[in-house]
Amino acid sequence: MLRLFVAAQPPPAVCDELAHWARRVVAGSGGLRRLDSDSLHLTLCFLGEQPSTSVAEVAQVLAGLAELAGAVDELHVGAPAWLPPRRPRVLAVEVGDPSGTLRALQAALARELAVAIGWEPPRQRFRPHITLARFPPGTRRAHELPPTPPLSFRPQAVALLRSDLDPAGASYTQLESILSD
Repeated sequence: MLRLFVAAQPPPAVCDELAHWARRVVAGSGGLRRLDSDSLHLTLCFLGEQPSTSVAEVAQVLAGLAELAGAVDELHVGAPAWLPPRRPRVLAVEVGDPSGTLRALQAALARELAVAIGWEPPRQRFRPHITLARFPPGTRRAHELPPTPPLSFRPQAVALLRSDLDPAGASYTQLESILSD
């Protein structure tokens, strides 16, 4: 079994700028574990534990949605947020999708993946964000967060990623990818 998810990948310059911003925020908050810039992504569909045979099926879904992925308009980095709101475990930045093209891609992915691999989408609505840091429960966190840098981007790729968990945190391996440009 593989722990899988599909994500939009921001360009490296955007990830570097967000990682730099997070470094400043995390510096004063003990217990927060900042993610490296090459690990930053915008999860579209978290698939959870799936058999290795699902990789080829998900790759077919991605290939079939390449045109829609390429149509995703410019996205905007929004406000910082502690997620989930009631019992936060991560520091993230919201991602604005003014044209709705990212939401359309995510909805199409969810429909197609449900058919292809029998995946059941979560009930909560899609909330586009990029996670920058994680922390254990009870960790003290800042209440006031500085504004995020004014960044806009188009995803450089939409990828199927494998997540491997260990005590130091998750590591991600790209299994398949479609370019969105």
